[in-house]
Amino acid sequence: MPAARSTRIPNQRDGADETTTAAGTTVDHLTETYRAHYRSLLGLAALLLDDTASCEDVVQEAFIRVHSARKRVRDPEKTLAYLRQTVVNLSRSALRRRILGLKLLSKPMPDMASAEEGAYDQLERDSLIKAMKGLQRRQREVLVLRYFADMTEAQVAETLGISLGSVKAYGSRGIAALRVAMEAPA
Repeated sequence: MPAARSTRIPNQRDGADETTTAAGTTVDHLTETYRAHYRSLLGLAALLLDDTASCEDVVQEAFIRVHSARKRVRDPEKTLAYLRQTVVNLSRSALRRRILGLKLLSKPMPDMASAEEGAYDQLERDSLIKAMKGLQRRQREVLVLRYFADMTEAQVAETLGISLGSVKAYGSRGIAALRVAMEAPA
């Protein structure tokens, strides 16, 4: 990075020479730009964003970034243009973040059970599977097709090749046997 060039400028007050930095925007110039143009930059941000707090954040961030990069702004007269462009870019970024946030929020979060609930569910599932294994083969087949495969009684009868009455009888007896098995202490 090239060093700042120094030039001799005569001081009008006492006639002595004073050394100033010709390259880059000075902190004093940036301070004056802040005082003179803060409101107009805030208005620019307000046209792009919808809430005052975000507008103020964007304009403050723009001044911070220009202050950090003041050595790169060779012509102090272009400081305001650089600030305006920074406000526009930061406003666009803020809008992008909002849109992304809205997209993420619009997706419903899955219902998450606590670890304790998950453990209880696993225990119930394990005891149900154990109880199902203790049923007669036909009872187990009827209950699995009826309640886990979500078939109607007629579909179960057709699938197993038995009568509708048999499906009802096996289903009733199977549920009764499950109740007894699930209530019994393990």
